[in-house]
Amino acid sequence: MRVPATTPDDCLARNDWICGEYLSTRRAILWDAVVQHLQLTLAAVALAVLLAVPLAVAARRWRLAAGPVLAVTTILYTIPSLAMFSLLLPVYGLSASLVVTGLVLYSLTLLVRNILAGLRAVPEETRQAARGMGYGPVRMLLTVEMPLALPAAMAGLRIAMVSAVSLVTIGAIVGFGGLGNLIYSGMNTYFKAQVLTASVLCVIIAVVADVALLGVQRLLTPWTRQGKRSGRAAA
Repeated sequence: MRVPATTPDDCLARNDWICGEYLSTRRAILWDAVVQHLQLTLAAVALAVLLAVPLAVAARRWRLAAGPVLAVTTILYTIPSLAMFSLLLPVYGLSASLVVTGLVLYSLTLLVRNILAGLRAVPEETRQAARGMGYGPVRMLLTVEMPLALPAAMAGLRIAMVSAVSLVTIGAIVGFGGLGNLIYSGMNTYFKAQVLTASVLCVIIAVVADVALLGVQRLLTPWTRQGKRSGRAAA
């Protein structure tokens, strides 16, 4: 007598895409992956900002430097991620530094271009007024040019942050991909709940980071909100 097939009661056994049992039993693994994902992302973006600001300032100060700076950063951005990691592998080996360095190089294009665009958008009459008040180059950069360039710079930072959150997952090929490690192993074993959960967490991190940076931008640039209110009032 043939016994009729029965459907397993456990969503893990059924290999469902959405499975609460996976969340409850893998909480520590998910948390560790999220922490690594955030560490890699924040380290890469922070280092990219530290490099992008002086590069953009140099490109703004010396026109001959603008072409090479933009060209090099653009070329770096066009290199496929697998090729980039392969080129960096002899230097950093299979380490988190390999992933962070690759993300830094990818972020430079977005940051340098936006910071430079913001600096170039500062009205020349504003610079002349600052010079007339006795502002030197450094003081004018820090107190006049950079604050006025913040909206464009923050826009580039938001894009770079979201891109880095996504690109960190590629680091799974060297064992340092944060949530990408779970996605990679889940795809190899066709573990649906793991792939979906890790992917959703990546999206959540990107959205939260973008909203947080938008909030920081509004706090740092209150004059932009005042300008919009004035425009609506005039209309």
